[in-house]
Amino acid sequence: MLHPSYSDLMKVVNSEVEEGEAPVVNSRYSIVMATSKRARQIIAGDDILVDEYNRKPLSIAVEELNQGKIKILTDDEE
Repeated sequence: MLHPSYSDLMKVVNSEVEEGEAPVVNSRYSIVMATSKRARQIIAGDDILVDEYNRKPLSIAVEELNQGKIKILTDDEE
């Protein structure tokens, strides 16, 4: 089981969205794609942004997203 849950991660990602705006993420697929992309970056040698050095890259990516250390960009922000 993934901890934190998908719904918790979606709340974190969408926490900065103002009322009336479209959410940054509205599906688990978006969370999976973002964390897998970040995990590949970590495998390629990018710096880890949390103190979780003994864990797998995907777990580190999930924790970075949960702590707000990384951000999912909308199409407009890219």
